[in-house]
Amino acid sequence: MARTHTADLLDRYFLKDRLPTIWCPGCGLGTANGAILRGFEAAGVDQDKTVLVNGIGCSGRTAAYLDFDVLKGTHGRAIAFATGIKLYRPELNVIVMAGDGDTLAIGGNHFIHAARRDVDIKVIMFNNFIYGMTGGQVSPTTPTGAKASTAPEGFNERPFDACKLAEAAGASFVGRATSAHVQLLSKIVRDALLHKGFALIEVIAQCPQQFGRWNKSGDAYDMLAWEKDHAVRVEQAAKMSPDELADKFVVGELVRR
Repeated sequence: MARTHTADLLDRYFLKDRLPTIWCPGCGLGTANGAILRGFEAAGVDQDKTVLVNGIGCSGRTAAYLDFDVLKGTHGRAIAFATGIKLYRPELNVIVMAGDGDTLAIGGNHFIHAARRDVDIKVIMFNNFIYGMTGGQVSPTTPTGAKASTAPEGFNERPFDACKLAEAAGASFVGRATSAHVQLLSKIVRDALLHKGFALIEVIAQCPQQFGRWNKSGDAYDMLAWEKDHAVRVEQAAKMSPDELADKFVVGELVRR
């Protein structure tokens, strides 16, 4: 996929009078946003025929800096609002940009049923394994044993695997990348936008200020290195045993049907 210079992305897609962002130093959302916009560019997205629907929290600001029509939804309702827009104006590209807590906790039912119906919307879910903006509470993706403000001794529940949940519910496109795999992320976003049907793109992004501090994960560099070390490409994963994949996660295009 052709590279797009950052200066070109800024000129074309960003509302520069709203910069700099509110995100903490080392946050993965800025890097991920750049990769996503390269995917938009590669898919030939028409800004005048695209609506971005944002959730609440850190990732709820991802669309606020962009030169698109943007709907800011209430907590957990981004997919419901996006579904309404798509049904009323089916010619529009409708893209949800929300966090793991927003999408899978209070918004979990909307997520499951939009996937089941295979509504032609794209959900970009930023997963930092924690509620970052509101105080570092556990989210539906917090790993078992990880610490958070509401689990200072370690979380004792099992997390959701958003990609498997989407697949089981009926999503026709599912992909995953990280803020350390920017070219892969751009490609998955491009392919999801060109796909007709419900698409989930999970973006694993580091949160040094909340998840990193609670779990002594180091700085942003250390957390990016962790993403690289624990990510396995889907082609490689097909050749590995369950034991070999036990502490890994699979990245790439996981479902297309």
